Amino acid sequence: MGDFTNRITINPEICHGKAVIRGLRYPVDAMLELMASGMTTEELLNDYPDLENEYFLACLLYASNLKDRI
Repeated sequence: MGDFTNRITINPEICHGKAVIRGLRYPVDAMLELMASGMTTEELLNDYPDLENEYFLACLLYASNLKDRI
């Protein structure tokens, strides 16, 4: 499985310690909600032109790894 750590960060000083897309302060949970609402990758890339598809995949991988903590 891939590695999301080069694209997702957690820092208590940024966004109250929420997981964010590195350097952009987009909360991972917000990106996941958009994907869960049915937005396509193409729509997300149009709305967030400073991101690449790999950022959305990193968000999914991050969420997938959270299940192991429950």
